[in-house]
Amino acid sequence: MAAETTLTGVWTPGDRAEGFYRYLPFEVPTGTNAVRVRLEYPRAGGVLDLGCFGAEGFRGWSGGARDRCEIGESAATPGYLPGELETGQWNVVLGLHRVPQPLEYTVTIATSADPVTRVEERVPVATERRPRRDLPAPTGMRWAAGDLHSHSEHSDGTLSLDALAASAASAGLDFLAVTDHNTVSHHPHLAAAGDRHGVLLLPGQEVTTERGHANAFGPLPWIDFRRPAQHWLETTEAAGGLLSVNHPIAVDCAWRQHLSRPAPLAEVWHCTWRDRTWSGPLAWWLANGTATTAIGGSDFHEPGRDRPLGQPTTWVLVPDGEPTVAAVLEALRTGTVAIAADIDGPALLRVEDELVAVAADGAILSDYSGRRRLVRGETARFPAPAGPHWLEDSRTTVLAIAN
Repeated sequence: MAAETTLTGVWTPGDRAEGFYRYLPFEVPTGTNAVRVRLEYPRAGGVLDLGCFGAEGFRGWSGGARDRCEIGESAATPGYLPGELETGQWNVVLGLHRVPQPLEYTVTIATSADPVTRVEERVPVATERRPRRDLPAPTGMRWAAGDLHSHSEHSDGTLSLDALAASAASAGLDFLAVTDHNTVSHHPHLAAAGDRHGVLLLPGQEVTTERGHANAFGPLPWIDFRRPAQHWLETTEAAGGLLSVNHPIAVDCAWRQHLSRPAPLAEVWHCTWRDRTWSGPLAWWLANGTATTAIGGSDFHEPGRDRPLGQPTTWVLVPDGEPTVAAVLEALRTGTVAIAADIDGPALLRVEDELVAVAADGAILSDYSGRRRLVRGETARFPAPAGPHWLEDSRTTVLAIAN
């Protein structure tokens, strides 16, 4: 039993103005073991996103990163969910991401009894891990180093989860949030991949739209990116997770969504903040309200193209020992978080009733009230009034942030 359907058409700028998501229905008959979809269009003329919904809901999303996908009972293209292929009407979903001119497309859909098979990559465990940095912390606690924004082959990253975990371990990170776009297909594989390389892979998903992105952290169900941002916030919190507004003033994907109240987290320090003498990200954070905890993320996709993992580094205060998903989420929830340019550089930490500046001799400690204090020595301690503080150098380059 095999069937193939070919759908053709033209999307226009008018179609794009009327609506972003377009649904192309097809039937999955009884006895189907595989659904295979191929999208063709002239990529020089625009960008179309690709996804698939089954008769009972979401089955995967790859955005503009892929032009084909396979879905079977026991295996699927990364970004798509394997499982029972329910009989009935399915939909290929196209996102009209860039349609500056009429754009011809062809979608070929094949259903068959032939199963989908995939071979998982296994990366050798790194033989050397960078020694952990010992930073001042309350008794029974320690600062864990992490990166809260990365992508794998389950969306538009190039590395497998194993390779991503190995890279995080080599960078000296204790944890790495894997935040693939609009999917949770990576979630079932994170714990095993992290365990193989001695690093915690934190479940995440980057809810991605043309009007802004948000990371939903935690072992959550899929968040429907087609719904308003308020739905993302409420769904995430109802499931025990945390939502972060991502790169809120980035050039082409700044935050333009509406929320009835601020999200608990905001990615104030993103890889696009290259000139840190520019105070825009700090100004956005302070204007948004200090109840929002600032975090950082490299937004890593591909070795050699992006900033390395851990640039910036987000430090979270967790109990001694190996960090857990619950401990990292609790630190984020309570705001016991600091951000630094990298894992070895100057750090500013809130330790009980003090602010502790480490490896920041000669830097300036600044706060939202305008107060400035000179840091002297390898480790300097200051009274810790509430509110955001940061370290900057004589040229006002931001070096580290403490919530």
